[in-house]
Amino acid sequence: MTDLAPAMTPAELFRALEEAADPAQADPMAKYMKNQFRFLGVPSPRRKAVCRPFFRQARKAGVVDWDFVAACWAREEREFQYVGADYLVELKALLTPADLPRLRRLIVENAWWDTADSLDRAAGAIAARYPEGRARMLEWARDPDLWVRRVAIDHQLLAKQDTDTEALAAILEANLGSGEFFIDKAIGWALRDYSKTDPAWVRAFLAVHAEALAPLSVREASKYL
Repeated sequence: MTDLAPAMTPAELFRALEEAADPAQADPMAKYMKNQFRFLGVPSPRRKAVCRPFFRQARKAGVVDWDFVAACWAREEREFQYVGADYLVELKALLTPADLPRLRRLIVENAWWDTADSLDRAAGAIAARYPEGRARMLEWARDPDLWVRRVAIDHQLLAKQDTDTEALAAILEANLGSGEFFIDKAIGWALRDYSKTDPAWVRAFLAVHAEALAPLSVREASKYL
């Protein structure tokens, strides 16, 4: 059966998000993010439900609309950046190394852990398929911007047996001793995630780098060991 439903435009999607807003939720959501951003008050489940038809047609279109992503980042309310990041994750199979400069700009604009931790999935999809992407993650591991480094550290989350441990070790080692909470946390998360696949590798990494690892990183990494 042919889908005869009219396509949802970006403007219609934005309007639907605004209509889904619960003003009573906006202040608590902003406080959770340390009042870094303004929120409409659209909780994650509701946001995902509103976006589902738009993302479905975007997958069918088979192209990445970077103008749409830019429009998401141009909006003041944080939910729109979440939508832009979710959109890129939905279309991650279409991303190539040529898109990494655009991703980096998104990471550093309106930067905080929430969008960085969504965009690392898009970066990881590129690195998983292209040697150039893997090489760029090694460069990002030494980037002056801490959020770019955080994406590099965590870009292999959930890769399991496909994890490139040589790259993982190099990226983590480049960030030891940073003194940055969000970097130390990311190191711990990367190790904790991989410990579910190869606990012996993680134990060995912790032993070799015991003096350089932050206590926070060790605590996070050791959760499942």
